[in-house]
Amino acid sequence: MKGKTSPESAAENSAQMHTLEAIVASMIMVGIIIFTIQATSLTPLTSSTANAHIEAQLQTMGQDMLSALAYSAYGQDSQLKKDIQNWDGTKYVWNGSGYRSTDSQNKGLQDSSLADVLKLIAVPRGIAHNVHFSWVTDDGIMSDEPYIYNGDPSDNAVIISKKVVLSDNDVGNKSVFTADTGIPDADSSTDFYNIVNVKMTLWRM
Repeated sequence: MKGKTSPESAAENSAQMHTLEAIVASMIMVGIIIFTIQATSLTPLTSSTANAHIEAQLQTMGQDMLSALAYSAYGQDSQLKKDIQNWDGTKYVWNGSGYRSTDSQNKGLQDSSLADVLKLIAVPRGIAHNVHFSWVTDDGIMSDEPYIYNGDPSDNAVIISKKVVLSDNDVGNKSVFTADTGIPDADSSTDFYNIVNVKMTLWRM
């Protein structure tokens, strides 16, 4: 007669089988990790992945800033619209302590929510930035003018934009506003004035 397997022996065999399975699974996982590391090191994706991560962070940061500035309570203008209303066509650059006019160092950028947010968020993090205003001219051509300019962006720069609709009431004296900014009245027969596209470019220094 064949001897019966004792409960203790069966339990021991089962434990050994589980241990063997765990070892095999561990070896497979280690093999997968090694293969992944080797494959990554053989391709130029490491720096690209890092750049993509940075670009995604900058994209999110820029979207959050513009979205916050574009918010307007009922019956009130957004901070983004106010910045356009207060603009006189001057280009400003960051000089290490503030935004100064390229025409006169004595003229600083005042009452600008865009400048305040960039100074609070982008400057301390070493993030270079440009802000342009663009609109359609009387000839149907897109005009693009710098509001804040800090040099040519790098290859990993991101661009975020928000459109702001202006009415005749928003700009006040249309002749003065057009002369100062170059933004024309797109439709003199209605209260619609023009659409300004606020374009923010962010990149790592």
